[in-house]
Amino acid sequence: MPQLIDLLKEMATIDGDAVESRLKGVRFFKDTMHVKRRPMLYNPGICIVASGHKVAYLGEQVFRYDADNYLVTSVSMPFECESFPSPDVPLLGLFIDIDMGQLNDLISQMDVKEDVARLRQNEYPLGLGPSAMDQDMKDAAIKLIKALKTDREARILAPGLVREIYYRALCGTQAPVLYALARGSNTFAQVAQVITMMEGSFSEKLDVQQLADSAHMSVSAFHKAFKEITTESPLQYLKKIRLTRAKDLIVQRNMKAYLAADAVGYESPSQFSREFKRHFGQSPAEIMRDMRSA
Repeated sequence: MPQLIDLLKEMATIDGDAVESRLKGVRFFKDTMHVKRRPMLYNPGICIVASGHKVAYLGEQVFRYDADNYLVTSVSMPFECESFPSPDVPLLGLFIDIDMGQLNDLISQMDVKEDVARLRQNEYPLGLGPSAMDQDMKDAAIKLIKALKTDREARILAPGLVREIYYRALCGTQAPVLYALARGSNTFAQVAQVITMMEGSFSEKLDVQQLADSAHMSVSAFHKAFKEITTESPLQYLKKIRLTRAKDLIVQRNMKAYLAADAVGYESPSQFSREFKRHFGQSPAEIMRDMRSA
């Protein structure tokens, strides 16, 4: 994808990080060095890689996404990720958040009632997976990045081009997951709604009974569905969300570890430190030391 690579070289300007575009919900990323396998958290969205490749590890499953395969994340997913630049150019790509209102509106216009109806009530598709990068999706991504080069086109054209990318994803192999997410009344959508609630209330005391009640499910049914969608138990998932948000506070706001622990709902700083190092492989102090020496 030479044209897509050239465009992203202009837009992805910070090595090892993401850059917000002129349109909220679209970010460009770049890595010139191999990034070892590490915990990540993706919001619902579409990740397009133009050069190099990424590998996602979710439970026992491994997904590669690259110039031939984009990644669709239908719910907020903690997983592990490894990044590999190509020999001649950096790893370059963009991430597009999914707007549920837009997604629902598109599905309502696509006349896919039969496809949606075929999704069984107790069908729990995994909330993350790759889809083939066809020419239509490539063309849509190129048009979007071109529009994001100027304020006027970003304001006038880019929202419609994001909508086109949603449409292309709804025509791809991950479409059933997006249908299930948008349908609203099925188990997948109910669990997705609870995940959204957990994302907004992760610092509060939450237990499985409370979460199951929010999904209008029994504890056993909720636990089974949650694990099949995310590969994590609800409480393990909540812990990973808390640790990820704490890391953001420590790294981005230079917050002390004990204050970050309290902010995300930990009552014991020592427990927080143990679980943080187990999850990220480094203590908060070690992460900050590495950042200062970089």
